[in-house]
Amino acid sequence: MARGSARPTSRDVAQAVGVSQAAVSLVLGDKWRGRVSEATAERVRQAARELGYRPNLAARNLRLGRTRTVLLVVPALTTEFFAGVYTGAARIAAEHGFGVVLYPSPEGVGPARDPFASAQTALDGVLASSMAADTLTAIRGGDQLPLVMLDSDPHGSLGAATVNLDIADGTRQIADHLLNLGHRRFLHLAADIPSWTFDVRARELAARLAAVPGTSLHTAPTPMSIEGALAATETALRTPGPHPTAVVCDDDKLAAGAYKALRRKGLRVPDDVSVTGVDDIALAAALDPELTTVRLDAELFGEHGMRALLAVLEGHTPDAGDIPVELVVRGSTAPPTAP
Repeated sequence: MARGSARPTSRDVAQAVGVSQAAVSLVLGDKWRGRVSEATAERVRQAARELGYRPNLAARNLRLGRTRTVLLVVPALTTEFFAGVYTGAARIAAEHGFGVVLYPSPEGVGPARDPFASAQTALDGVLASSMAADTLTAIRGGDQLPLVMLDSDPHGSLGAATVNLDIADGTRQIADHLLNLGHRRFLHLAADIPSWTFDVRARELAARLAAVPGTSLHTAPTPMSIEGALAATETALRTPGPHPTAVVCDDDKLAAGAYKALRRKGLRVPDDVSVTGVDDIALAAALDPELTTVRLDAELFGEHGMRALLAVLEGHTPDAGDIPVELVVRGSTAPPTAP
């Protein structure tokens, strides 16, 4: 093991493991598959960590004509979910010697200004979440930087690949849970954001409920805020006729607004009205009662997205398939009370 102030080299790593410097370069350049065994690759990575070895990226970048920098574009930094997406993406990028520049749309959703004077020379690729087409046009430039989309329609995506959570299945899990409890009157607090993921939620919920006779569904477009959900729920509860026995929310924050509206009306959760959310952020367990919600693994989402972008940069086809999601049943749902 190297000692003193001398910077460890790939030769030091090779000697520590008992392999060639070429093998070390293959492993640390993530090009070892099919050339070096998985066990040897892990030994090389472990030795590099213990020695504190860092490849000379500046020299390698000159050879490859790369900056080894990618841009992650997210709708906003005001939600815990996108912080998780960045954490996961940055973790995988760092393992491959890449840096991640995070850029939120100034307005939360919709067009974003180009964060670089010439992005196509400053970046190797773009990972973008739920952004409109014109957001990416300026950023990618005429050279069309490699792009991977998150939370986007795979059939109309601008990207070389699309990575999605299986939000359709998550919506079906919510609907089935509430239907099995006996609910038939539903209010959907639908995020008032033009986005593929929210369109999927609305479509899947309507289809699932329509398959069961005797169900009714009222959809209330709602700003993505607690205050917006509070107002939308209060408006829906003033509608003549029986109140809904279940409120399905597109986000945990919307569920918090629904809680407030229901309590102001003198209705109890879940005794009078059941409530569900999506995301499973920390707020879900802080609500009283704790919220039944669909858990979306934001860090895993970011990891998959970054792996897909790295594959595209290497000229490979990323792994296909949506990321599974999980319904977490807590105290906010119960069978409806008898009329």
